[in-house]
Amino acid sequence: MAVRDEWAIACRDIAGRRRELTVFVSNDRVVLVAPPGEAAVLAPLDVGRLRAALRDAVVTVASSGENDDG
Repeated sequence: MAVRDEWAIACRDIAGRRRELTVFVSNDRVVLVAPPGEAAVLAPLDVGRLRAALRDAVVTVASSGENDDG
């Protein structure tokens, strides 16, 4: 099974334009990239997607740490 290491979550900026939050794994860290110079406005469903992406990224980081030891 391939490990997914990048997630995109739809959002809008303050002006209502479509934007994206990105979550990815870099080495042993979880990185959250917001729209440049903007605030991200999330609908309740998108908050759930962000939460799931962050959880999956942490699991990916933890898994890669386990693989380094073995």
